[in-house]
Amino acid sequence: MRGVTRSKVRTSLSAIFLTLTLISVVPAAAQQREGVPGSPSATTTIDGRYLPPPPPPFGGEINLNAVQSKPYWPARVVPPKGAPNVLLIMTDDVGFGAPSTFGGVIPTPALDRIANAGLRYTQFHSTALCSPTRAALITGRNHHSVGFGQISEMSTGFPGYDSIITRDTATIGRILKDNGYATSWFGKNHNTPAFQASQAGPFEQWPIGMGFEYFYGFVGGDTSQWQPNLFRQTTAIYPYIGHPDWNLTTAMADDAIAHIKMLNEVDPTKPFFVNYTPGGTHAPHHPTPEWIKKISDMHLFDKGWNTLRETIFSNQKRLNVIPQDAKLTPWPDDLLKQWDTLTEDEKKLFIRQADVYAAYLTYTDHEIGRVIQAVEDTGKLDNTLIIYISGDNGSSAEGSPNGTPNEVAQFNSVEVPVAEQLKYFYDVWGSDKTYNHMAVGWTWAFDTPYKWTKQVASHFGGTRQGMAISWPGHIKDVGGIRNQFHHVIDIVPTVLEAANISPPVMVDGIAQNPIEGVSLAYTFDKANADTPTKHHTQYFEMFGNRGIYHDGWYANTQPISPPWKLGATPNPNVINSYKWELYDLTKDWTQNEDLAAANPAKLKEMQDLFLVEAAKYQVFPLDNSLASRMVVPRPSVTAGRTEFTYTGELTGVPMGDAPSLIAASYTITAEIDVPEGGAEGILATQGGRFGGWGFYLVKGKPVFTWNLLDLKRVRWENPEALLPGKHALVFDFKYDGLGFGTLAFNNVSGLGQGGTGTLRVDGKIVATQTMERTIPVILQWDETFDIGADTGTPVDDNDYQVPFGFTGKLNKLTIKIDRPKLSPEDEKRLMQEGQRSNRMSE
Repeated sequence: MRGVTRSKVRTSLSAIFLTLTLISVVPAAAQQREGVPGSPSATTTIDGRYLPPPPPPFGGEINLNAVQSKPYWPARVVPPKGAPNVLLIMTDDVGFGAPSTFGGVIPTPALDRIANAGLRYTQFHSTALCSPTRAALITGRNHHSVGFGQISEMSTGFPGYDSIITRDTATIGRILKDNGYATSWFGKNHNTPAFQASQAGPFEQWPIGMGFEYFYGFVGGDTSQWQPNLFRQTTAIYPYIGHPDWNLTTAMADDAIAHIKMLNEVDPTKPFFVNYTPGGTHAPHHPTPEWIKKISDMHLFDKGWNTLRETIFSNQKRLNVIPQDAKLTPWPDDLLKQWDTLTEDEKKLFIRQADVYAAYLTYTDHEIGRVIQAVEDTGKLDNTLIIYISGDNGSSAEGSPNGTPNEVAQFNSVEVPVAEQLKYFYDVWGSDKTYNHMAVGWTWAFDTPYKWTKQVASHFGGTRQGMAISWPGHIKDVGGIRNQFHHVIDIVPTVLEAANISPPVMVDGIAQNPIEGVSLAYTFDKANADTPTKHHTQYFEMFGNRGIYHDGWYANTQPISPPWKLGATPNPNVINSYKWELYDLTKDWTQNEDLAAANPAKLKEMQDLFLVEAAKYQVFPLDNSLASRMVVPRPSVTAGRTEFTYTGELTGVPMGDAPSLIAASYTITAEIDVPEGGAEGILATQGGRFGGWGFYLVKGKPVFTWNLLDLKRVRWENPEALLPGKHALVFDFKYDGLGFGTLAFNNVSGLGQGGTGTLRVDGKIVATQTMERTIPVILQWDETFDIGADTGTPVDDNDYQVPFGFTGKLNKLTIKIDRPKLSPEDEKRLMQEGQRSNRMSE
């Protein structure tokens, strides 16, 4: 009890007694029993308050022998009668104005199909970032309430930001599974903490540990669709090896279709819950060449992003997904160029980028359409609730104003000039030779009619998502529009209400926090088409940008740094002095007319309300740091370790659980046996084609390569092949930078410095070379740390192709890391430099 006050104990005990009192007075739901009790075919529903349900009493008879006894089987748990199948779909990084369903020029026929068979929702909101939205989606709680105040790769040691969904917030997968559903998860899983993503576990925070019985997808923020970081359950799989035309977008649909078909044929009476979350359209944008040609032939983007905004805006009014009096927010001339001011080279490149992005969105939607069609082919469409959310946040601005052929470079604050993009990447844009992202001008246009983009929680360009819902026979206002204000936390209570399942008060003996969302099932009835929203208050926060909605009013801060400056170091001392805006959304749909100066009393009321909501949902402490959060130490299996030893082959260790060589000196020693005839292959590698390092033998010659974001490769090589026998190979690197420090996490200026590498063979120096710069923040995140073979992509395609297994014997590989420490004086100086830089940028 040390450190716990008596008042806190009293509060905790009071909460327990209150919970038990509430449990005792809530009436159990009426149970539905089918079949003869005790027979093999007997079924029952449960009241759902306690999960898993306690074992039922034995209802038969037991005597000395079986002939004189009566067997009794426990009834199989099934959902309530009429509970629908649920297909929950969410795409990635799609702005409100991108899909055709909400006025965009990019064809999305599957989303159109759901909207035309059901309802379009025009004021549905995300959190502005991917894994926070996904955590809210599967729990029905706000993202800070479940530890996802930001993505896991940037987690910090505070309850609202540690990226851990605690056991008092059971997911929709767990709730439905224990109530008799078949549950599955396909695609992106960005809710496993980055420091718990290895094959060593634990697996409680993986889909299969959160109530989803089947998982086929990738772990992390994004992945190549050509060579993905792919898992079935918790086992890494590599179906793309030897199949250059394989693409995850199609393969994932194939797997989901096969799974739905299997469920229907094995147990056609059992309803399913399928969480279908493809990687599209998060970067890298990886459609197949056929889809790129289809879109390119349509010439959708030849007139540029400014004209595109006007076209989308007009379409939106025609479709009535925005009011007729809505205003198109102004173009940010202080941040982005007008299309007419661009050079011909810029226009050529940017049109290519948009074509590939649009092809990716259309391709993703097409494969979603195949999954929907599979549901119809099983004969289950008439009792399937389909929720299709277009994007987990607004369109992404993480590609820089010029776009990038390698998003990993952009995350390390390295921008690739237009001329180089045209020369080296134009013809392969969207292939596995790029990790591509589009220019921010397109991003802003795809968020029409709103301001700002992904990451920006204060403005609807970051948070407003198009959504369509269909449920034949239950939603009869086919093709209707719903304008009620809602949020992603409202999906779980909507599904539970549709299935007539109560949220549990206790799971595995742990009292559950309340569901924080509000069911939007009331909007299904045509009579309620214009009923005011039941979701009265909603806060927003991401990286210090804030917003608060209450009964038609909205107050928000202004961003102090554009989201495409991923290496920015905002001054943490100004977080409480951001400028606030105020909007009356009943008259101003798009946050176009700021009323803060005209109505300071209302603004103060809303600011005070934000403080109340933020305290309630674990939003404090506010933190506006960005890339610097990615280098904060976390409780991974490598935390505090400086020496690592491996023997033989080990592949697939994710970045969050692997030793990091960033901003450090290090020594890698490989003790090997070379057989008669020589050896080659991987000794160790981390990362891949778009950023990483590799230690390997090529034609018997030891090589160490640093791939600096696919823009430059620095190579150390022994000039001669190794003779048969035992050898000791050593690569030693001395880093010139200052390293990390407590305060320096708010300033990355000390990162990415150079150093000198030395390759030794059997004690003899064979190559020495200096690197002027090193990768400052992160390697290619969808790749892994591998020993004895390579997965994913090679660090140098000219040297080898995966898996390139080592053909000798790797007796031992040791990595020793010497991470420099900052003195207090160094930290103070770096902080002062960062503050001066902030003032200049502001």
